[in-house]
Amino acid sequence: MLTGISLVCFSTSYAITLALEVSRLFFRMPIRVVVMLLFAVIGFAMQTLYLYNRATAPGLASVPLSNWHDWYVIAAWVLAAAYVFLAASRPRTSVGLFLLPVVLVLIGVAYAFPQDRSLAQTSAENVWGIAHGVLLLLGTIAISLGFVAGLMYLAQSYRLKQKLPPRPGFKLPNLEWLQRINKQLLAVSSFFIALGIIAGAILNLVKHQEVPWGDPIVIMSGVLLAWLTVATIFEWTYKPAQQGRKVAYLTVASFIMLAMVMGLLLMGSTQHTKGAGGIGFQSAQQTSWNSISLGRLEAYPTEGSL
Repeated sequence: MLTGISLVCFSTSYAITLALEVSRLFFRMPIRVVVMLLFAVIGFAMQTLYLYNRATAPGLASVPLSNWHDWYVIAAWVLAAAYVFLAASRPRTSVGLFLLPVVLVLIGVAYAFPQDRSLAQTSAENVWGIAHGVLLLLGTIAISLGFVAGLMYLAQSYRLKQKLPPRPGFKLPNLEWLQRINKQLLAVSSFFIALGIIAGAILNLVKHQEVPWGDPIVIMSGVLLAWLTVATIFEWTYKPAQQGRKVAYLTVASFIMLAMVMGLLLMGSTQHTKGAGGIGFQSAQQTSWNSISLGRLEAYPTEGSL
């Protein structure tokens, strides 16, 4: 699939986008925002195809996306995704002046590293396994914080609507702050959950396993990610959703969906609770945290991680 894509292709698109961002400091051009976003999306799409080609290339299939070159490209890809999102949702801000230079530097560093020196199989599994777990953990924390902020917003909104006097010793943040933090946590949770699922898919490739698409956890994780993505886009683009209690309802609903995923884990109706060689989910989780506490990468023996 478009195997001729190279670092030069998408870095050129980002460089043009950065040049257009800089030009905003000197003169106005009505169509500039659309052109900037177009070049950024083209660059991001080409970079995505580049990573896909790297992951599926016959010569690198043993340990895909597991060397310094690929990791720097992935880091640049994540920042590029953040830029595309921010440029689309807040077109009047100049975030590209800060994000795009870092993206280009990371691509330049990736160019300096050899493309054909992968890590050992075990080391690659360790790194991607821990990345999968940590990213999903961060996403879970963000959803949980959003749930708490949503409940506080609904409680504060009810008190003000009913004109109830404040209770001694019970004080909540104002509605403006709670609404803003709900909005931000919705986007952050979507970001980390998406990266966690991607890391899980790469882990499957590294371990030469078929992705268990029929696994209940995989299905519910996909549904959760789809919900978070749609809710985030809806909340950022539809202005009435940015006001009132709608944001709080979205974060509360996201936590309910997360609770359903956690319930499947507790019931054990998924391969995520059955590791390779009889090692269960709890053992795998403990192994990962032990490896972090000891300052070294231990095995992350979950089968069918996603």
